[in-house]
Amino acid sequence: ALEVAGLETDQGDWAVPHEAHLRLSFHGSQGLKIAIDSSRLNIERYGNTSSASIPIALDEAVRDGRIKPGQTVLMCALGAGISWASALARM
Repeated sequence: ALEVAGLETDQGDWAVPHEAHLRLSFHGSQGLKIAIDSSRLNIERYGNTSSASIPIALDEAVRDGRIKPGQTVLMCALGAGISWASALARM
């Protein structure tokens, strides 16, 4: 998603990963060069919320004012087997 948008791995404001596993979230943010502080991690509060993890994290971050208009949000999700997806949105 970053490549298609013409952005480098350190140009995103926020990383909002699917949070099936906390260790995966940390590893993914390091690979993207986006600080884990920039990610909205809620797995410790709710556990694995499956496909709802990204929308829940986005909602919390927008409501508490951390994600602001004009910021870039990278969303990454993993599924069963080798399925995955990512999207980039300017809020």
